[in-house]
Amino acid sequence: MLKGFKEFVLRGNALDLAIAVIIGTAFNKVVSSLVQDVLMPFISITAGRIPDFSSWKLGIISIGNFLNATINFLVIATTIYFFVVTPLNTLKRRENKSKQEASPAPPEPSEEIKLLREIADLLRTSKAK
Repeated sequence: MLKGFKEFVLRGNALDLAIAVIIGTAFNKVVSSLVQDVLMPFISITAGRIPDFSSWKLGIISIGNFLNATINFLVIATTIYFFVVTPLNTLKRRENKSKQEASPAPPEPSEEIKLLREIADLLRTSKAK
């Protein structure tokens, strides 16, 4: 029983998932600080104040908290896209471009290979008739 658990825990997927959760938790603090300490003050300067919808209600339903959470999500998603995803995609494209430029063209096949391919093609056409 413990052997199966050990295999499960040490398998790549479970370990990768655990590492991703830990890194994601730490990264959450960085992104939240960027949004709250850098972007929201900029929004408040531009808009005059940080919008707060928490007092909005639709009957007994507090729709304002939902709007605040939605706006917060959109700001965080936009921040991650422009500060993380876009630069990483640019780096990947540059890396792929340099790899393609650096990789040499495949060598020309030898005369024997060319002759064997010709024979194979002839055999295929004679069987098709």
